[in-house]
Amino acid sequence: MNEALPDVPEVRVVGLPQLTSGFDLVERLDLPMHLKVHGPLEPMGGERLARLAERVALRGRGGAGFPFHKKLRAVAESAIKRGVRPVVVVNGSEDEPACRKDTVLINRAPHLILDGALLCAEALGARTLVVGVTRESTQRSMEAALAERGLNNGRRSALRARVQRNPVRMVTGAAASLIRSIDGGPAIPPGRKTSASRSGVGGAPTLLSNAETFAQLAIAARIGPERYGNTGLYDEPGTVLLTVSGAVARPMVIEVPTGVPLRYVLQLAGAPPVPQGVLTGGYHGKWLDAATAGEAVVSRDSLDAVGGSLGAGAILPIGQETCPLGESLRVAQWLAEESAGQCGPCYLGLPAAARGMADVLNGGGPAALEALKQVARNVKRRGACSHPDGSAMFLESTVKAFTDDLAAHVLGNGCGRPVQGVLPLYEGGGTPTGVPGGGAARDGGPSRQRIHVDWTLCRGHGLCADILPEVFQLGADGFPTVAQAEVPRYAEAKALRAVRRCPALALRIEEDNRAAQQPARGDLPVLSPGRGRRALGR
Repeated sequence: MNEALPDVPEVRVVGLPQLTSGFDLVERLDLPMHLKVHGPLEPMGGERLARLAERVALRGRGGAGFPFHKKLRAVAESAIKRGVRPVVVVNGSEDEPACRKDTVLINRAPHLILDGALLCAEALGARTLVVGVTRESTQRSMEAALAERGLNNGRRSALRARVQRNPVRMVTGAAASLIRSIDGGPAIPPGRKTSASRSGVGGAPTLLSNAETFAQLAIAARIGPERYGNTGLYDEPGTVLLTVSGAVARPMVIEVPTGVPLRYVLQLAGAPPVPQGVLTGGYHGKWLDAATAGEAVVSRDSLDAVGGSLGAGAILPIGQETCPLGESLRVAQWLAEESAGQCGPCYLGLPAAARGMADVLNGGGPAALEALKQVARNVKRRGACSHPDGSAMFLESTVKAFTDDLAAHVLGNGCGRPVQGVLPLYEGGGTPTGVPGGGAARDGGPSRQRIHVDWTLCRGHGLCADILPEVFQLGADGFPTVAQAEVPRYAEAKALRAVRRCPALALRIEEDNRAAQQPARGDLPVLSPGRGRRALGR
């Protein structure tokens, strides 16, 4: 079984180090050592900084790959137009079990990240800098780095800087989740998609990017675009940080120039000579078969061209001795657990997809396979964040990549190989989930309520399905498909709203007597049978 990766695994480099310069000298570059290794950094104006980012083709290294110069200019234009000071946010929330590159940077080279963030803050005239983290080690390292620079969150500080610690959850790393937590809310997406460049922290234009992105900007600012472009590919210059794990002898974070063959990276980590498949981009990424992986090179565009994904920089090979669908099922189940629990297609769809994959593995036949594909299609582009999209992409890629194994399970008695757990997950198979933002334990657990439909009153208005998609779906006739259902603890407030807004007064909430828990203060009031419709319909 593959154990969870440590916060700081082995670090290797191919060619000359840039981001990892000095790692051979000390475990952590404090400010004096950082300056010895990298030298001082002069500030530069906003347009000059944007041109630098554009010339080196710098794109976000957190997964989406958005051009950094466009984001920088958008924040500057919005701040000038509105006459407000922008905010700079470093996203170091690396919560995927297979990713450690940003964690390594924050733990070992925090000042390189701060260099890039402070360059942007000065160029934009920002007076607030926030670094989002989720691990104790990254919090300690970044807080120490801020103290070494004399930065703090005091009201009289020229630049107010602080670390925002959030729970370790997949959705925490979403930009909207981090902004919401900085503003004092839970670290989950807010349910509406807005551009941080226009309205982010406190409603101000916010420059938010991944930790490695700011470190890459600091390297480019020091050495200039010409020297930066001498490394890697012409149209995608520089280096990338990769986390290599899975079926490897030595899990590691490795810095490589773009254009390096993927097979060479796998060899350095001790992967099987002919892997059964290679997952690229992490658990929101895509699988490559052995032949394709053997010809691929490390770069965003090159991996996209062959059906892979650079994504968050995670590379995970699996060997011939394990069932690839079984390994993917473990990840699918974890992804389902990581839902924020506030969007029906994600909260209901991802568990349904995991169950569908389990049905395929257990001999459910072509019908089970078609049901899995349908669920994966249905969850895409319907959530408040990218989690359902990325999870669906992973599931669809699994089905496409392992056709022989899929046929053995769908049409036969399975592939006959065990599931060895080579794809890393957190201890216990997941992190605490089931409630938006990882709230108090009382918000999870068994439901205390059931919601009922009175068919003598229901007229098929459909508002219940809009308000409470976790419970109600509409059939082809426009009426709810269930007459009664448990209400998830996190959705009790929405259930109350659905009852109140039903035009026909056809809904009521009753206490589920099977739940032995007493309502805590502040919980939704439980109505006795027979009173719900009139009491809530007023």
